[in-house]
Amino acid sequence: MRTYNIPIFVPHKGCPFDCVFCNQKRITGEIREVTPDDIREIISSYLKTLPKTDRYIEAAFFGGSFTGIPMDEQSALLSAAHEFLARGEIDGIRLSTRPDYISEEILDNLQKYGVTTIELGVQSMNDEVLKASNRGHTRADVVKAAEMIKRYPFTLGLQMMTGLPLDTFERSVETAREIIALKPAIVRIYPTLTIKDTYLEKLYLSGKYKPQTVDEAVELCKRLLLMFEKNGITVIRIGLQATDEICENGSVVAGPVHSAFRELVESAVYYDKIEKLIKNCAKKCEKGAKKCEKSAKNGTKNAVIAVNPREISKAVGNRRANIIKLKSEENIDLKVTGDASLSKGEVKLVCF
Repeated sequence: MRTYNIPIFVPHKGCPFDCVFCNQKRITGEIREVTPDDIREIISSYLKTLPKTDRYIEAAFFGGSFTGIPMDEQSALLSAAHEFLARGEIDGIRLSTRPDYISEEILDNLQKYGVTTIELGVQSMNDEVLKASNRGHTRADVVKAAEMIKRYPFTLGLQMMTGLPLDTFERSVETAREIIALKPAIVRIYPTLTIKDTYLEKLYLSGKYKPQTVDEAVELCKRLLLMFEKNGITVIRIGLQATDEICENGSVVAGPVHSAFRELVESAVYYDKIEKLIKNCAKKCEKGAKKCEKSAKNGTKNAVIAVNPREISKAVGNRRANIIKLKSEENIDLKVTGDASLSKGEVKLVCF
């Protein structure tokens, strides 16, 4: 069964804070506020393009702090989506909000309208980072909100960012550890991008903020992805979705922007696995390259690995990055083949 989200953007709706990194109207591409009629139109339009069977569909409110909206407005927006849920045309409703905008009254109302998933914009579990980012909430708010949500039949999702002001590699890893301790079902990881018309842009242009490079962000997100997966937490997104605004020629001034950022991270994970397999094999067999294929005249070794056919592009790497890196750093010519018996993430050394 495949899962689909029908995105409904509510930029800055319900949010009194201007986080240093935030310009939701540029990020979402939405300027005007949505109405219940807009929601009906959006959902109806998407449903025409989605399969009728073997699917799980959620209407998803993104972009603002949904539970910060006045309760009567929340109810009006949720009611419009609930009409489709009541008719069985969608399977759930999800929303994103702030940790400090959660209460039993709010959760009771969300449950009334059939909300299934609540994602909290945690960003960091370090109070210094949160303050420097003008988040307006604390680590304690996150813990309190997460524990409260888990007392209800909602799916809990937590979102974190890397590369925020005063953040470090170690602080991001610690944030991941604390998120894991809260036991969410799903997580999103967003490397910080410097967007036009934000306070972070002013800090960057004045030299007071240094953004992550793509390589730095990939290395950190690789570590975080493995941590979450090891603890049974599904990472549903890494990096902002590429749009006309979120791209190198759009509204991004600086930071690790890439149209296939998650693929870079997953490819980096594959590289480590491939390199480890080959090195372990070389240690066990002094003859190494002679085992399967003859070494080239320049000393180049040959290796063949197998992965699930759907994962070949990740194992090869974006623009053949893993092939090129292995040749450059280890002088090994790598060939990647498909093996349907292998699961996602599994790597088998066929020949070295």
